[in-house]
Amino acid sequence: MHAITGITGQVGGVVARTLLAAGSPVRAVVRDVGKGILWKERGCEVALADVNNVAALTAAFTGAEGVFILLPPNFDPSPGFPEALSTIGALRTALERASPDKVVCLSTIGAQAAESNLLSQLALMEQELGSLPMPVVFLRAAWFMENSAWDVAAARGTGVVPSFLLPLDKPVPMVATEDVGRMAAELLHETWQDRRVVELEGPHRVSPNDIAATLAKLLGKPVQMEAVPRDGWEALFRSQGMKNPVPRIRMLDGFNEGWIEFAGESRKGTTSIETVLKTMLQQRKAS
Repeated sequence: MHAITGITGQVGGVVARTLLAAGSPVRAVVRDVGKGILWKERGCEVALADVNNVAALTAAFTGAEGVFILLPPNFDPSPGFPEALSTIGALRTALERASPDKVVCLSTIGAQAAESNLLSQLALMEQELGSLPMPVVFLRAAWFMENSAWDVAAARGTGVVPSFLLPLDKPVPMVATEDVGRMAAELLHETWQDRRVVELEGPHRVSPNDIAATLAKLLGKPVQMEAVPRDGWEALFRSQGMKNPVPRIRMLDGFNEGWIEFAGESRKGTTSIETVLKTMLQQRKAS
């Protein structure tokens, strides 16, 4: 049986569905009963646990062959990442106490970067959980293609899409959440020793201009990317309600300047940016 955190999200949901399709028992780790109803109907066990509740997490992980860990995203963390450190500490203690056979953690491209940025929260997770006594693998995923949801909305509206990824013709390592979830499920079925890192991106790197061209093709109308000037990012993010935009800015700098990159040879997913954008457009049309 595999215990899956983050099961109500895109990646965690794919992990669970892939395991269930393969006939593997799944324990859905959720924060409240309501979020577990759908997964119970699909045949999962349901364990109630907040990611900061050590006792509840320990119970949720106990008896599991494998555990999938997804650190809840925090896009506006406090300086020093105290929120992430608290959650990571709870996860580590629970995993030590529950002692599952293996752990698969969703991490990120650039987790090895020396520069502090928004993704450093996952670097801290790798440092802490990497010394656990059981086999642990960190699945370092590229920029999620699904981040283009904002691009889809702008393209359908004005046809002009603001981009923080610069320059507009620079290919960026991206990956679909479907591919990430399937890879995580595959890793849960593998056997290994000690600590591993697996890096994953899509079949081809994608530039902002590629996204605009694909949206134009799918929408049948002109779509263009518009660079958001770097010197206006902090004021813009603060106007949107962020209290500490520096980590997000440094993350974007890392992609744009090239120091957020894979450390080795990445594996390739199969889902294209066109497939992801088409799905998002269909979902918006349906809603």
